[in-house]
Amino acid sequence: MAIPHDARPAARSGAPGTPAAPHLTVRGEARFDVAPELARLDITVGARDRDRRATLDALTRRNAAALDLVRSCGDGVERLETGSLTVTPELGSRGRGERVRGYHGTVRLAAELSDFAVLGDLAARLADLDLTRVDGLRWSLRPDSPAHRRARQEAVHDAVRRAREYAEALGTALDALVELTDTGVPDLPPETFAGTAPRGFARSAADEEPPPLDLEPQRRRVQAEVTARFTLVPPEL
Repeated sequence: MAIPHDARPAARSGAPGTPAAPHLTVRGEARFDVAPELARLDITVGARDRDRRATLDALTRRNAAALDLVRSCGDGVERLETGSLTVTPELGSRGRGERVRGYHGTVRLAAELSDFAVLGDLAARLADLDLTRVDGLRWSLRPDSPAHRRARQEAVHDAVRRAREYAEALGTALDALVELTDTGVPDLPPETFAGTAPRGFARSAADEEPPPLDLEPQRRRVQAEVTARFTLVPPEL
């Protein structure tokens, strides 16, 4: 038999349950897979020569070529950033002193795309550039993706459903929500593939463009987890 709401003792978060206001704590979960919204490519452009200026000139050209290829994808590029620039003198392994035998330079770029139709062609053309390494793919969702909202809501619905099932097993009903905690579930690490262009390979102007890679987007797992505490209408045991 339910007691009038005004006669029930006030429930406080963290307070233990009592026979007059028993507590029930449950976990709610949601897990499902969705299509990715973004794909990231990591690009490393390199140059090496005995002459410092020649190294810088080659690095500048190859960096510009990589940037132009990515930018040619237009609105399909969500983000394009330069991560780091390194130019390092290489010392000789023999003899004493600071004898420089050459220079090695690298530029690291990160490109994030939302248009997967151009992704395979871009990856192949980037990997075909001289001394250019392509790493990826990293499939992901946007931080504000509706999938995250759906997961959180489904986790709450799951917690309420579980709590009602426990209450029904006791022959009673839920009274009030005392506390709801987002316990969080870490995102799964994105799967990647990695490829490296042949080092020292020079493609002539007469060579054809490489065929696009056939890339299938990998579905991403979305998860959410909550802990909910309720008060119950005191059951008759």
